[in-house]
Amino acid sequence: MTKQNTNRRRQGMPSKEQILEFIQTSDTPAGKREIAKAFGLKGQEKITLKKRLKDMAEEGLIDGKRTAYHRMGGVPKVTVLKVVAIEDGEPIAEPENWAPDSKEKPPRLLVKESKKLSAVKRGDRILARNEETARGWVAHPMKKLPARTEGLMGVVEFDGAGKPWLAPVDKRVRDSAPIGDLGEAQEGELVLAERMGKSARAKVKVVEVVGDPLAPKAFSLIAIAKHGIPHVFPSETIAEAERAVDLPLSSDHREDLRDVPIVAIDPADARDHDDAIWAEPDGKGGYRAIIAIADVSYYVRPGGELDREARKRGNSVYFPDRVVPMLPEVLSADVCSLKEDVDRAAMACHIRIDKDGKVSDWRFTRAIVRLAKNIAYEDAQAAIDAGDAPEYLQNLWGAWKLLFKARQARDPLDLELPERQVRLNDEGVIEEIAIRERLDAHRVVEDFMIAANVAAAKALEAKAAPVVYRVHEQPSREKLLAFREYLATQGKKFALGQVITPGLFNRMLKDISEPAEKALIMEAVLRSQTQAFYGPQNAGHFGLSLGSYAHFTSPIRRYADLLVHRALVDAYKLEQPRPKVDLPEGSGLSDRDKTALHQITDAISQTERRAMEAERDTIDRYVAAWLSGRVGETFDTRITGVQGFGFFATIEKLGGDGLVPVSTLGREYFSYDEGARKLVGERSGTEYAVGDRLKLKLAEANALTGALKFEVPDSDGAGIEPRGNRAPEKKRTHQNKRPKKAQGAPRQSHPAGKRGRPGNIRHQGRKKK
Repeated sequence: MTKQNTNRRRQGMPSKEQILEFIQTSDTPAGKREIAKAFGLKGQEKITLKKRLKDMAEEGLIDGKRTAYHRMGGVPKVTVLKVVAIEDGEPIAEPENWAPDSKEKPPRLLVKESKKLSAVKRGDRILARNEETARGWVAHPMKKLPARTEGLMGVVEFDGAGKPWLAPVDKRVRDSAPIGDLGEAQEGELVLAERMGKSARAKVKVVEVVGDPLAPKAFSLIAIAKHGIPHVFPSETIAEAERAVDLPLSSDHREDLRDVPIVAIDPADARDHDDAIWAEPDGKGGYRAIIAIADVSYYVRPGGELDREARKRGNSVYFPDRVVPMLPEVLSADVCSLKEDVDRAAMACHIRIDKDGKVSDWRFTRAIVRLAKNIAYEDAQAAIDAGDAPEYLQNLWGAWKLLFKARQARDPLDLELPERQVRLNDEGVIEEIAIRERLDAHRVVEDFMIAANVAAAKALEAKAAPVVYRVHEQPSREKLLAFREYLATQGKKFALGQVITPGLFNRMLKDISEPAEKALIMEAVLRSQTQAFYGPQNAGHFGLSLGSYAHFTSPIRRYADLLVHRALVDAYKLEQPRPKVDLPEGSGLSDRDKTALHQITDAISQTERRAMEAERDTIDRYVAAWLSGRVGETFDTRITGVQGFGFFATIEKLGGDGLVPVSTLGREYFSYDEGARKLVGERSGTEYAVGDRLKLKLAEANALTGALKFEVPDSDGAGIEPRGNRAPEKKRTHQNKRPKKAQGAPRQSHPAGKRGRPGNIRHQGRKKK
């Protein structure tokens, strides 16, 4: 051992960086024994060192030999990679822990996707087997790894001893984590962190400071960071968008529809307008109609920077305070957006609606449009209700009544699911949270869009062209069995031998008159459904009761729709003359896209789910912030779920969901009947079951996690409004005892109400000077 290394020795478990430095500066090959001796490790510490060295070998930092470790100077045969780009549709990755002896840049590996592991996207971490070929380094993915910052976003707090902790903002993460490397973060700041080891109890390292967690408009930033949503456009993407603005727009190679009074009906605060509609009677009891959709494929060319970024994002994400757009705003909110009195490029879907409401004919053109009006849903509805609507609105309603007639004949799934709406003032402060009103104007636009989406799918099928289908499969047998078992607890029957159709569920719901019970069964029907997704193979759309369905009407905010537009360009020869602007040639599907539709549709299905989770989490945080000033008040609630540890309830007409822990129900023990989904008091017989309506006191409202906690005003069960007839009680499955108190880290239930701010973080101690 050299004197140089001897002077570097220190007591305690060395970090990965210290181990690497020791190996690099050692004059002789350093094995586990030498490393342990250099750092004075004994007993259990040697076992920990062995695990750390194994981790480092898996990560490609060292070669993995037990007798003499060496720092890796090339790409290891198996290592952890991070996908850093998508180039020409192919993922490009770099070693996650690249620290070669020289200052050269990390190598870039082409990721070869397989059936076993496809839909690799930018930002993914993968364990891969790597090989050097004539083309360069190639990575063969073995498995995807969780994101390093998954569930590790939180607020810095200090305990009474002055030690820093990370209080998570993800309500699924219950315990705080000790911070081993605070960086420049300060007490009370929102930060991103990553674990410093593989153990769930390992300390964490702060990697990014987000800022004040309770500042206006911070809740969407939390969701963006937590879910890894790309929200900053690369300069190359912005530059290409600005070049795309210069594309010529004329009627020389487009159908001129500027004299047609086409209108866009959207939310009052909409910033991007994908679609506009027009209809007029055809003299045969039906209507001719045009659904004009923004011609995004004209501006966003396959293989370009705009296309790469749009594919990575997959869709726009909508929060109460901001939109994270799929395309730069110069396109999404301006050049592509269909606006009143401005010439815009559009893809026009011409359809005929017969007297029975069936779409009997369709054709697609590239057009130039000039909208007669951008109108809000509420204003359009008010004009119709007042009886003084202009002719173009009256025609739209007339055509819709026929479409609605056909919709009723199809009998698609009809679930009246309330949508919460958060209204903010200019400073980002909540003004109101309410259930969004559902108007006929919404249904008018929805049914026109469905008609266009069906037409797009069938038009592509007629040409045997590639189709990105919107697929919603019928419920699986396992889900139907669970649905039947649940209905049995409510004294209802459900036969599995019958043909399962959306109408079957609709008829069941129509037979229920009591609102609370209907809402309960409606939620059970929703749970029985599969999740819709995108794919190149048609399996129909169960919920809409349609055999062929694609998304065509929102290319500004959904990549799937853009792919459908490109397929229509190819199938119906709608290509425009080659532009003189510096953009990729062609606006149809690229050959690479045609052969990789499975991977692409898997990826955009994932980004859609990511957006839904982020939007839902953000709404939950706003609701909790809205309620944080009403802690201690009593609310009318309905039980939505029961587990052995307690039950969940939602505030009626608001939708804030919260937990009532079984430990707060008094000194009596409660048994959990899993089949009937209810808690039963051992002594009193008091029951808490899904669907029960009762008054609950709001005990906590945590704006950072979006979590609520309720308490029963009294523990004898008074105030419960029964759902009506219940099935005979089933055998109790087990007795639920009070949960054990967690050891060590502070629990993340405290940021709930002591300083008069939404979320009201209560720190457990102050940092020592």
